Amino acid sequence: MNDIPRTAWVWYMDCLAIVLLASFGLAQTPRASAQTRSASASRPSPSVNSQNPPSPEAGAPASPTFELTSTLAGHTDPISSIAFSPDGRYLASAGWDKRLVLWDVATGREVRTLVGHERQVLAVAFSPDSRLIASGAQDYTARLWDVATGREVRMVYGGGDFVWTVAFSPDGTQFVTGSGSVIRLWDVATGHLVKTMKGATNFVRCLAYAPDGKTLAAGNHDKAIELWDVAEGRAVRTLTGHTDGVEAVAFSPDGRYLASASRDKTLKLWEVATGNLVTTLEGHTQECNAVAFSRDGRTLASSSNDMTVRLWDVASGKELDTIRAHKLNVSSVAFSPDGGMLASGSWDKTVNLWDAATRKLARTLSGHTDGILSVAFSPDGRYLASSSHDWTIRLWDASSSAEVRTFSGHKYDVNSIAFSADGKYLASASGDKMVKLWDIASGNEIRNFRGHTLDVNSVAFSPDGRYLASAAADKTIRLWEAATGRVVRTLTGHTNSVESITFSPDGRSLASGSQDRTTRLWDVSTGRVSRILSGHRDAVMFVVFSPDGHTLASASRDHTIRLWNVATGRVLNTLTGHTSTVFSLAFSPDGKYLASGSQDETIKIWEVKSGLQTSTLKGHLEAVTTVAFSPDGHYLASGSFDRTVKLWRREDAVSGGATAGPAGK
Repeated sequence: MNDIPRTAWVWYMDCLAIVLLASFGLAQTPRASAQTRSASASRPSPSVNSQNPPSPEAGAPASPTFELTSTLAGHTDPISSIAFSPDGRYLASAGWDKRLVLWDVATGREVRTLVGHERQVLAVAFSPDSRLIASGAQDYTARLWDVATGREVRMVYGGGDFVWTVAFSPDGTQFVTGSGSVIRLWDVATGHLVKTMKGATNFVRCLAYAPDGKTLAAGNHDKAIELWDVAEGRAVRTLTGHTDGVEAVAFSPDGRYLASASRDKTLKLWEVATGNLVTTLEGHTQECNAVAFSRDGRTLASSSNDMTVRLWDVASGKELDTIRAHKLNVSSVAFSPDGGMLASGSWDKTVNLWDAATRKLARTLSGHTDGILSVAFSPDGRYLASSSHDWTIRLWDASSSAEVRTFSGHKYDVNSIAFSADGKYLASASGDKMVKLWDIASGNEIRNFRGHTLDVNSVAFSPDGRYLASAAADKTIRLWEAATGRVVRTLTGHTNSVESITFSPDGRSLASGSQDRTTRLWDVSTGRVSRILSGHRDAVMFVVFSPDGHTLASASRDHTIRLWNVATGRVLNTLTGHTSTVFSLAFSPDGKYLASGSQDETIKIWEVKSGLQTSTLKGHLEAVTTVAFSPDGHYLASGSFDRTVKLWRREDAVSGGATAGPAGK
């Protein structure tokens, strides 16, 4: 769709996270609590030696925090290293799956995969002109790749040891490899070995050039860091202080300072000219794997096996922020060249991109005490409702995130909720075999609809509010008169549990999805089946009409989504990308996009016309069971078995153009 900018569909998790606090604390929230950060900021700097601390200019702006903008999922094994291209256009990731993946930073899309290494790829780096990529691997080789074509340009051998680290000289004429206890300097143009440097008593784990290219820092497994004079090929200084292997080193942009990350769970900041230790940064609870300076040198980012990325103020040594998002060890971290973006790579096989934000925290509210099963916005966008395994429904103010009230009365899981068209009523379906109607203003239960003999899985209002439809595990659909609770008709035909129902926008048709693997279209006036849509290879878990009623989307346990032409019953497109059951779907109000929630813990955004996947939203820690768009299309709500409801905002929500951060509240 050429009329829609790709950048318009970067999503931001905004301000609603409803979690159980009593027994889980705040560990499941994606960021540290305000109290945690305040306490961290107020602690004295853990400096070992603060005689020569770096000093930013007076009146300098506060260092940024970061909000998640994209999750890049493509690797099939843990990610070991990431790097931004100097022009900021690309991000490269290296993985244990023997591959390098090149990503477009602006869109988050995979550009190409570089294949050639025969074992795990351990390191990746860009040349200064962004034209070449260097990689090191467990196959004892380092390779150079052409960024434009993805072709392997050159291969060099690491002397019979893993190539743990690679780096280009600042002028781009040479690149260096660390293998075993030897550092090798290679000519980029010819691949010839220029120089061999050996000084470490154990293997070289990491390398970094100083900005002027004259000094090379090598972090070693023997706990020391060596500074080498590149021209002379000799070690000029050894920095000692870490109590375990050094995993990463990085020079500050002005070359005055060197940061190191170690298995001893600490970061150290050194003065390059003297070799003096400036400060030791403590906070990580497990081994530190990577370190990176921001462009202005004022902020240091670090990653660790404790699954966090931490931001530090270089001048004071204070911890600024802790970002918790990855599910496994965070192996790599990098700032974009303009300093506005931070990337983190993890053993959970994903790369996360973080954008500079306003330092405003996402709210965390106590609420549901078990998994979320359904969310729905009121037609006027004022309220968001959520239902749960905890047998309750909660009503939230969509603008403030404040809880308005709790609806209690069901005796089992509340599987589905729906607002009436006028926004005055809320219907709920439960595993207690009941459908209930609630008054929004008072919170009172108005009516109880009895008739189903097994769990009621789904409920929907007709557009005119006259009817209420319910679908159940008893293989039936019941059509009720909302005003009286009278059963108008019972629709039969499915041969297994009916999981989902939805009315067409004109109210004339009803669609249902079932565990019998079929989707059925029903004539509301007669109760007859007008069409059976077959094609899914497993249970159909959710169905929804597009706003114009011309397209029906179905989600299945077979991991796919199908788009159907309602008039003909033909499949328009099959959307593949999820790796587990797709539980829920929602069309954007303009019908151009479709959101899907899955057991694979992700939400995906699809362009309906082309069938292309435009975004993957990650943040939930368990299956995403429900998704819903706000009436204006600016927000997407998602609910999960992780007991949270999250609110995501379109990047172009404010003015129709790209914006740069999360919505303020």
